[in-house]
Amino acid sequence: MTPLYKIRSADAGDSEAIRAIRNDVIAHSTAMWTTHQVTAEGNREWLADNLTRRSVYVAEADCALIGFANWSPWRPKDGYRHTVEDSVYVTDGHQGRGLGAQLLQTLISAATESGAHVMMASIEASNTRSIALHERHGFETVGTAREVGTKFGRWLDLTMMSLAL
Repeated sequence: MTPLYKIRSADAGDSEAIRAIRNDVIAHSTAMWTTHQVTAEGNREWLADNLTRRSVYVAEADCALIGFANWSPWRPKDGYRHTVEDSVYVTDGHQGRGLGAQLLQTLISAATESGAHVMMASIEASNTRSIALHERHGFETVGTAREVGTKFGRWLDLTMMSLAL
């Protein structure tokens, strides 16, 4: 039986649950290329910025927040103003059940409605599940940058993917 997930726009009350997911990802995976845990204040600021754009969504099951996703500007220069980048995070116990796909589709629709022209994905190259998820939604690999990051004592490659909206 497929679990029932509720996907909705995030609100300020989701800050601590989102922070817990972000910090778990930071501590245990290469999905975020940092080792610095997110502070409560830092996460509130990050969330407030995303709420202004209406670009962050959460997934709930049984009244618990089990994933979130957001789109944000890809680069700060104005020439890139029509290009966004996606981020999708699902807690371990809920991966592989279609929730990432639901969150990504929500982002694609929201970014399209906002007037974005292209959505980018920057994925650690060994994260084949995320790459496959993006491919199923029409993203194409546009390149891989070798050894451009480090985490957990090893070099990381970055796969860049693109979707015309």
